[in-house]
Amino acid sequence: MNEEAKLVRDTLIARGLETPLVDSELNNEQKYARIKGLMAEVMGTLGLDLRDDSLRETPHRIAKMYVEEIFAGLDYEQFPKLCVIDNKMGVDEMVKVKEISLVSTCEHHFVTIDGTATVAYIPDKKVIGLSKINRIVQFFGRRPQVQERLTQQVLVALQTLLGTNNVAVSIQATHYCVKARGVMDASSYTETTALGGVFKTKAATRAEFLR
Repeated sequence: MNEEAKLVRDTLIARGLETPLVDSELNNEQKYARIKGLMAEVMGTLGLDLRDDSLRETPHRIAKMYVEEIFAGLDYEQFPKLCVIDNKMGVDEMVKVKEISLVSTCEHHFVTIDGTATVAYIPDKKVIGLSKINRIVQFFGRRPQVQERLTQQVLVALQTLLGTNNVAVSIQATHYCVKARGVMDASSYTETTALGGVFKTKAATRAEFLR
């Protein structure tokens, strides 16, 4: 784990914003093998015939997907390599990245959360490569989540890395635990916002971000 990832993780833990985690003491190969076996049991319990050529590889696919893809954000070794540089240009106006694609997983039902994020900050001594903002959003999306925590995690990570409180994050997302089960509401979506520094204290700055 690099120093930036450790700093972000430790700050989230201190703030009570880290995803609830325990050390499974398993490496990725062991996690894959165990999930594959357990998923085969789930499918067998449902009465699915794993001898069928369409279903035979499903436990493998799910285990691989969980460990290497949709839950890769649980592993801080996968934290994005960042390009944070001194603000030699003296930028002091808002930098905003809109419509960042976000796919996550509801931690209550393990189904998809699908949406977009908007992230802004006002530079102080540091600026960050724009694509790295997208990668931070996607990193925290790649774990079981609740949207409120996800929004705060992105905010605190960027505040920590940039050395400024002047960060804002907004997420709009459709939750398939609402769309595909339970109330089965196909049209609603959820908005969450996390504001820091002048985005919280200055109405004009907040309005500029939210428009």
